[in-house]
Amino acid sequence: MPDVGPTAVLPRRPLTVGELLDSAVLLLRGQARLLIPLAIPFALGEQLLLQPLRVMADARPPEYWLDAGRLGSYWLLLAVGAGTEAAIIALLGNPAARAAGAALLGHRAGVRELLRPAGARWLATLLLAPLVGLAVEIAALCGPAWFVAYGLLGAVIPALVVDRLPAHRAPLRALGLAVRSGARAAGIRLLGYVGWWLVRLAVGLGVFYGLTRLGLVDLTDPAWAVAVATAAWAGVNAVAYPALACLDAVLHLETRMRTEGLDIRLSRIPASRAGSG
Repeated sequence: MPDVGPTAVLPRRPLTVGELLDSAVLLLRGQARLLIPLAIPFALGEQLLLQPLRVMADARPPEYWLDAGRLGSYWLLLAVGAGTEAAIIALLGNPAARAAGAALLGHRAGVRELLRPAGARWLATLLLAPLVGLAVEIAALCGPAWFVAYGLLGAVIPALVVDRLPAHRAPLRALGLAVRSGARAAGIRLLGYVGWWLVRLAVGLGVFYGLTRLGLVDLTDPAWAVAVATAAWAGVNAVAYPALACLDAVLHLETRMRTEGLDIRLSRIPASRAGSG
């Protein structure tokens, strides 16, 4: 029988907001051996991509705060950053969603299983993830529209790999799920993002200024400051991005249980035949 008790990664019932956040963390803990190493090159690549834009905006490490005289350049930096992180979260959403689907069936997917290309739909994921990032980036250029785009697009990859939809139907499916029950899923996705943003800010700045206090490196040297800040932000994002991908995965399945009775459907299917769709 699947573990549906309070310690289950994803119990077969609608969850509270707190339980959803806990489920995402439990899923990350169970799949950290895969998701975090997979996130590291993406997080580091993002930092390297953003560095020329930071220079153009005169945004200096570690905070990279706004220079009032370069608002246009800084706005572009924020938009590109929003788009790249949305794309990375979507890419990590592929193994996270498949792991969540397995957990719902009482099975812990191993690293080999999640790396197996058969049925993983990586080609479609590699097509959709940049499009999700582009949509968020364009919305970010419009200011507050970022919140709408980010909140609505969380289920694109879970819909692709768990619901087994054609790639062209996954975005519409994601939008439909996000606005159900008063846009509950969209709101929870934004809540999770804000929570992890605060964690990232605290840890990233803490590492940088902690090294300054200890005098381990000369952070008055701009080259050292950029290198240390890059490593600090890449490191914290390599944990935060998989965590947000796990939240998308469990939120997708929980929304289906809450609004489509997925938990009831699964309870009527013998364990040997149970599927995530």
